[in-house]
Amino acid sequence: MTQLRENPRRGRVVAGVGAFIVLFAIHLALTSHANTVTWDEPDHIYSGYMSWKGDFGLNPEHPPLVKFVAALPLLGMQLNVPELQDRHYRLQAVLGGRDFIFHNDADKVVFRAQMAASIFTLLLLVIVFLTAREMFGTTAGFVALGLLVFDPTLLAHGALVTTDAIQACFLLASIYAFYRYVKAPSVSRLAITGLAVGLALASKHSAVLVFPMLVMLAGIEVFRRRSADMESQDSIGKRTARLGAALLIVGLISVGILWGSYGFRYSARGNELKLNPSMEAQLKQVPSPTEARVLGEFARLHLLPESYIYGFAHVLFSAKSFNSYAFGKAYPHAVWFYFPAAMLVKSSLTFLILLAISVWVIASGRLQKWRELAFLLIPALIYLAASMLGGMNIGIRHILPVYIFLAILIAGATSVLVKSRRHWLYAVVLLLLFQAISVTRTFPNYIGYANEAFGGPKNVWRNLSDSSADWAQQLHAVKRYTDQRNIQRCWFVYFGTGVIDYDYYKIPCKLLPTVESIWLGTLSDATPAIDGPVFISAVDLTGFEFGPPPLNPYEQFKNLTPVDVIDSSVFVYDGHFEIPLAAAFAHAQRAGILLGEKKLPEALQEAQQAVALAPDSAQVNAVMGTVLDALGKRTEARPYYESALQQALTVQPDFQLWLVPSLKQRLAADDNAVQDLHP
Repeated sequence: MTQLRENPRRGRVVAGVGAFIVLFAIHLALTSHANTVTWDEPDHIYSGYMSWKGDFGLNPEHPPLVKFVAALPLLGMQLNVPELQDRHYRLQAVLGGRDFIFHNDADKVVFRAQMAASIFTLLLLVIVFLTAREMFGTTAGFVALGLLVFDPTLLAHGALVTTDAIQACFLLASIYAFYRYVKAPSVSRLAITGLAVGLALASKHSAVLVFPMLVMLAGIEVFRRRSADMESQDSIGKRTARLGAALLIVGLISVGILWGSYGFRYSARGNELKLNPSMEAQLKQVPSPTEARVLGEFARLHLLPESYIYGFAHVLFSAKSFNSYAFGKAYPHAVWFYFPAAMLVKSSLTFLILLAISVWVIASGRLQKWRELAFLLIPALIYLAASMLGGMNIGIRHILPVYIFLAILIAGATSVLVKSRRHWLYAVVLLLLFQAISVTRTFPNYIGYANEAFGGPKNVWRNLSDSSADWAQQLHAVKRYTDQRNIQRCWFVYFGTGVIDYDYYKIPCKLLPTVESIWLGTLSDATPAIDGPVFISAVDLTGFEFGPPPLNPYEQFKNLTPVDVIDSSVFVYDGHFEIPLAAAFAHAQRAGILLGEKKLPEALQEAQQAVALAPDSAQVNAVMGTVLDALGKRTEARPYYESALQQALTVQPDFQLWLVPSLKQRLAADDNAVQDLHP
């Protein structure tokens, strides 16, 4: 009789979980269809495709697992693959990725790749339910699913060909597998833990944090058992040895899985291709000499795949190169409060309310499950602390694993309340329904979600930027907007310029310069004065990449009221606008390109126009000096270098320090030349 009662109940549970998974999968597919490819995805998809051909040297800053899987449905397609060029690996990946996507049927390629990548997000939901159910019961499992199926960050990034969702999946799988092992040790459970940790390592470099998580959890197991039943010192020693041996085995298995993801090959590139720059040059950029030496030894001894070591170095030095933006202020460096601030803005009010209630439940001692609390809180706190200190403040997506662990913790705490009083069930259900409505109203722009307390998605740019505000995914919506209004002439400050082939979508706007377009050499037709409509992506509206005034050429738009907003993240302005600094950047960029083509008179003409438009710009003056130098006019170049250096050191100097070393070097070279002439 018991079995008869259990089977129908189990069937209902499976059906309920299945319904959540199907709902979420449909949601991801609709979002993928509505949006265009995001900033990071072209090079991920391209490098994944090339990895199947044996080349792990493109996009080495990320391990290959999600890229492998995302590229799998592309292998049977007849695709135009861009020719490899001997460029810096970042340029090769970004420009090659752009050509790979847009020299083919971009929408079809991206949709197939995103749907393949979304498998890991669906697997994540299954693991979330299993974890919450085993720790706290079936009610908790469904509360956790309810929170995450309508979580804005998971919806925004769940189908993207990026490393965030897959890492969250296998970090949780690693912790859950180890939880099951310490409860009932067995060879199979230990092997599953090693497999999960290996897959986490193959997902993202920051997954190495799983090792301090496991070590700390193992230590707690030893001391918790000691205080619980006062075992003898010998048995404690044996327990420590057993858990230590288990972690060692997990480490060996996981490293083997990591090697397997690279085809058990050390060399990053086949066919005699070399990394550009070399491993030695890459390691020289690592800020910490100790970390550089350790990675160098790993490379020398071939302890890990070359591409993985090379990418780890990239993570260590690039993390310090990003500006930050929080609550309307740009910073030239990371700020410790970025992720707590981002959580306040980007979390649903339901999540924040239930998190506060859960803290109260735990503090009051109602949740008497200390092992479960440890296995959820320690990974979340370690990951959050590492992210706060890591230096890369460019998106809430970077702490997606924190949301996963906290969602399960919230589910456990609220299940205690639901069991104690029936009215708590109604309260939780109402809060989850409110979240579902609040979040789905932003479809398909989940990337730009902000909760109601911070003004909703249209105001997210006032508080956060980069992939927390927009990720260049709105070109379908912009094209519909211009078509419906029969707009034939317009201007667009587009965050994805140069990374995404804007011309593919036949939007009738002329592009204005951005940091990305200048970096990647995508020219613009900016003039000193323009007439609207002017479209500005949310990230470019914040100005955090150019820097605060007077460095941001689009600062005036921040204080204007847009006539319309497209997908909550592209702002439309109408009227007449003076943008001399933007035009100066466009001329300076052309001067640099002409200089590279050895067209010196034309380069000089462009540089002169740039200086006339923005005589107080350090970057523009530096370009003018460089052009004059190339023409052999060193004496005439010097005043421009001096002016550029003075401006870089006095006008928002923290945002212009990158210019200073090269300017000082040029001026020192002139001084040395004078000394040689007049000893």
